[in-house]
Amino acid sequence: MKSELLVYDTTLRDGAQSVGVTFSLGDKLQVMEALDDLGVHYIEAGWPGSNPKDEAFFAEASRRTLRKARLTAFGSTRMKDTPAEKDRNLELLLRSGCPVLTIFGKSWDLHVREALGTTKEENLEMIYSSVRYLKRHVDEVVFDGEHFFDGFYADREYAVASLEAAVQAGADWLVLCDTNGGRLPDQIREATGCVIDTFDVPVGIHAHNDAGCAVANTLEAVDLGARMVQGTINGIGERCGNANLCVVLPNLSIKKGYGTIGEENMKKLQTLSHFVSEVSNTTPDDHMPFVGQHAFSHKGGIHVSAIRKNSKTYEHIDPELVGNRRATTISELSGKSNILEKTKHMGVGRRLTGETARKIVEKVKELEARGYHFEGAEASFELLSEALTGNLKEYFTLHGYRVIVWNNGDGNTWSEVTIKASVPEDVSNRQGHSDSVEHTSADGNGPVEALDKALRKVLEKFYPNIRETRLIDYKVRILNEESGSSAITRVIINSADEESSWGTVGVSENIIEASWQALTDSLIYKLKKDEEKFRDSGKKSGSRSKKKEEIYGSLH
Repeated sequence: MKSELLVYDTTLRDGAQSVGVTFSLGDKLQVMEALDDLGVHYIEAGWPGSNPKDEAFFAEASRRTLRKARLTAFGSTRMKDTPAEKDRNLELLLRSGCPVLTIFGKSWDLHVREALGTTKEENLEMIYSSVRYLKRHVDEVVFDGEHFFDGFYADREYAVASLEAAVQAGADWLVLCDTNGGRLPDQIREATGCVIDTFDVPVGIHAHNDAGCAVANTLEAVDLGARMVQGTINGIGERCGNANLCVVLPNLSIKKGYGTIGEENMKKLQTLSHFVSEVSNTTPDDHMPFVGQHAFSHKGGIHVSAIRKNSKTYEHIDPELVGNRRATTISELSGKSNILEKTKHMGVGRRLTGETARKIVEKVKELEARGYHFEGAEASFELLSEALTGNLKEYFTLHGYRVIVWNNGDGNTWSEVTIKASVPEDVSNRQGHSDSVEHTSADGNGPVEALDKALRKVLEKFYPNIRETRLIDYKVRILNEESGSSAITRVIINSADEESSWGTVGVSENIIEASWQALTDSLIYKLKKDEEKFRDSGKKSGSRSKKKEEIYGSLH
């Protein structure tokens, strides 16, 4: 293994500056603990005094013990014409109680003139006196050379002089910042090499992604000798974001052999990536390298055929190294290998013959030609496969439904659905009902909500476990817009219970019918999965609890 690197996470500070990202106090504390569990060495948690939330965070964080990471507060050098001892920002940094303090100073003469409105000499004194003052009170001070690379190519001598001022004052780290994110790897290489040849103080890299090179620039700096890697989880940050640690760390450790967070912690990376997406209220990037849901998904039949023989044929690493997993998607590009691989993981594959797999392939291609899409609706694909193998149980039969949409003229619209459906007589008898047919109605804000309520009203009488299911997302796509009001509509519904989530699909010229298909698939999938779970738990335990009998007994 190559040398050990120190990982400096700034998700809670720089990442929080991303448009659309807001962390509550509770969120910040949760993320801090998750980052500590991941094994990062520094957690930059905010700018003390910049807002009440960060003040409250540092007060609470000081009462908690981190296992490995060192909590870090961030701020700027002193104000011009203000002694370090009287500068409020520096005082708030010290009051944070953090063992590590990071301050940034200007390394670009343009910023000295235009942003600070001072002289180059005064800026160097601001850097020196600020670092020196903080160093009297804490063990470790990190100096961020803001806009270092831009400054290096504008006035190399002055940019290096800004670092020299920090070194003379006792800075423990010199972090080179590509603050505008516009520099390319060859420029990072030249400037970083110059700094490492000039100073004995260890160097770090802080790259933004405005030119799409943050990860590449970080790797380049490390190969030149940088020993601190700064970035954020999922690459969130101002404008185009920061270097993405979910991509940087696997590349450094798995591909290049540097020590970062350790092999076992690396397996937590995908889970942490999704956790931060949830907490920051951002949509996960399913195609993000290493940790995205589709990072190891295979769609083409030739690809799937090859990875079934040797995964190295179309995968650059074992997905389990970063906590991810291989996935096979089903589409019009699928071949028999896709079906065999996919159904194997679903549990259908043990009953699948080559001829049945061919039938499923042909059916999938036929349905996708009509507008179906199974990549986001794997539950519907599983039900289709079970039906074509002759193993899908009939849980209920629809005899008809009617949808009425009311508008009373004042802008308020609501819908009513009347539905008639039945369940097999053995299910009805098992639940103590003499009649297996239900005819009922329900209303809702829209036709889909009314359909969902009415169907549940019918089924919950016979299948109480349906109550556990909730609709969490509803997507509509018009497939042939040129057809106007007769265009084909595809509806994808995501549903969940307490244990998992799943997607189902419906396609029709009528949006109500497309929604009905997706809704019924969703509930059938729930019933099927519960039946399998109940059966398997009975095999393992040899007995079934009364509660399980009440909830799931109707399935048997």
